[in-house]
Amino acid sequence: MTSTDITRAINDLLFTPGLDLTEAIDRHFTPDYRQRTNGVWSDRASFTQHMTRLRSLIRSGHIEVHDELRDGTRYSDRHTVTLVHEDGHTSRTEVYLFAQLAADGRFRRVEETTLLVTGHADDGNLGLVK
Repeated sequence: MTSTDITRAINDLLFTPGLDLTEAIDRHFTPDYRQRTNGVWSDRASFTQHMTRLRSLIRSGHIEVHDELRDGTRYSDRHTVTLVHEDGHTSRTEVYLFAQLAADGRFRRVEETTLLVTGHADDGNLGLVK
């Protein structure tokens, strides 16, 4: 299996509406996946719920990776995600991400900090991963 990265994961999760969400999550995240976003831990079930909600709130978007490093099972990046919401407004969030990959190349753990660059104050509560 090819090791995943944030671009492929976000594109499958949010910007490929025809792809089943369960299939997208299975493709990029291990069954024991957990993450911490801005200090708050969540498990795969709550991540799945959050992705379901995000898919209902956004119309389109894209990801731009500014820096990306990989060393064995360690992965990190700095990226910006631009979202066009169903009501037409746009938000941009900058993300600093550190991750552990499983032997099969999927994300096992992600720890990230996010910064809302543009958008409504409530957009900061959306977070791409939560």
